[in-house]
Amino acid sequence: MIGAAPRRHAARVPLQESEMEFSAVRSQGAGGQNVNKVSSAIHLRFSIPASSLPETIKARLLALRDQRISADGVVVIKAQRSRSQPQNRIDAIARLQALVDGAATPPKRRRPTRPTLGSQLRRLESKAAKGRVKQLRGRVGRGD
Repeated sequence: MIGAAPRRHAARVPLQESEMEFSAVRSQGAGGQNVNKVSSAIHLRFSIPASSLPETIKARLLALRDQRISADGVVVIKAQRSRSQPQNRIDAIARLQALVDGAATPPKRRRPTRPTLGSQLRRLESKAAKGRVKQLRGRVGRGD
């Protein structure tokens, strides 16, 4: 369908909110006087080793080089895009779900390929052309 909104895929790995720890903190940035009074940002903490995720996904998450994952295997996400605490909570859960879903898809295996004959010939021709150009850059001799 043209012009239709893209459909969101269902969560591949369901997460339990009971395994998540939420804490409200003061948000940074714009918000006027409200930003000094209200703790609208959300810190979400999720322990990978203590979770009920399958072992393969746990291993992939722990192997990720992501700054949101601590050395203990705890994912910390700070959500402060919205000025409302419930909206930031939803945003934090969605970002955690995206992280877990990304680790749930196994990486594609690389199939080794060989260069084609045409690509090898093009490579050799370009090397020869560059060599000729460099040869012409030599010193100019006497016209004896």
